[in-house]
This record gives sequence, C-alpha cells and structure tokens, in this order.
Amino acid sequence: MSKLATMQLPDSIHNWLRDFFTNRYHCTRYAGHLSTVAGIKASVIQGSGLGPASYVVTAADLHPCTVGNLIFKYADDTCLVVPATNSSTLCLEIEHIGVWAAQNNLTLNCGKTKKW
Repeated sequence: MSKLATMQLPDSIHNWLRDFFTNRYHCTRYAGHLSTVAGIKASVIQGSGLGPASYVVTAADLHPCTVGNLIFKYADDTCLVVPATNSSTLCLEIEHIGVWAAQNNLTLNCGKTKKW
C-alpha cells in the first residue's frame, strides 16, 4: 500500500495527488537542443512545487537505527548525524538509509556524502 493511500485525505485531494505523481515525463532543453522524453519513476519529483512536501511525506518513516544517532530532513535532502560514541554504527546507518531509499524509489547521492 502506498503512503498516499494510508493518509487520511479527501478523495478529491487523493485523486489529484495520485494523478500528479502518475505518468510523469521530462525532457531538457539546453543550447537549442531538446533531449529525448523520459518517464519519471522517482517518488519525489525534483523541481516541482510539490517536491519538498512529497519528500516530507515520503521521508516520514525514515529514522536512525541506533539511539543517539540523528536524521535531519530538509525539503528534498537528508542529513545523518552519528556522534563519535556511535561511530561503529555508521555503516549500519548508511546501509539502512540505502535500503529505505531503494524501497521509496530514491537513490543516494554518494557524491554529496561527507564524513567529518
């Protein structure tokens, strides 16, 4: 069952949101050239007006595995904070987020991942 289906929404809002997230396509125009049209299969449509709100709904069930670790969620981004006392749990947490992302049709951007 989708997260949208489990929310208590009026039918008209539910149907509007379902329609918004279904059968979406994208192409890019750059320097006078137009890319081929591709279907969007992500659960959060980046750059849309509903993107940040949809991420909030999508990420509602994302929580750290270990007490003391924290997950902060911003518009369409997530930050995991693991204190030094829990450093041994870092790989477990990253794996957990990766599984969650795959289940929600999202991918981790490893290029943005930083360890301080």
